[in-house]
Amino acid sequence: MDSGNSSRIILGIVITFGTFFLGGCGAGLSGTYTNPTGLVTLDLRSGGKASLTMMGENEQCTYDADGKSLTLTCGGNKTVWGIHDDGSLTGPGIVGTLAKRKS
Repeated sequence: MDSGNSSRIILGIVITFGTFFLGGCGAGLSGTYTNPTGLVTLDLRSGGKASLTMMGENEQCTYDADGKSLTLTCGGNKTVWGIHDDGSLTGPGIVGTLAKRKS
């Protein structure tokens, strides 16, 4: 096997495993999060889909997680949420901290 083919095979393996690893990182966020009053609910689903319910009003959204932050896009508006070590999320403004519901 020449070194050109070896390099391509190794690169293919690295890309394949990297894709599975990175895809699995966001999977840990999937679930339903609520604030202590229950007025705000954020449902994160696989494939970057989400729904945000605030005071009974529901909006379909998308999300992308990167390290310690989650970007939520609802109706063209982007907000950045904090991801904490305990698994909770902090939203902008009065949203506050949302804890993941136990399933």
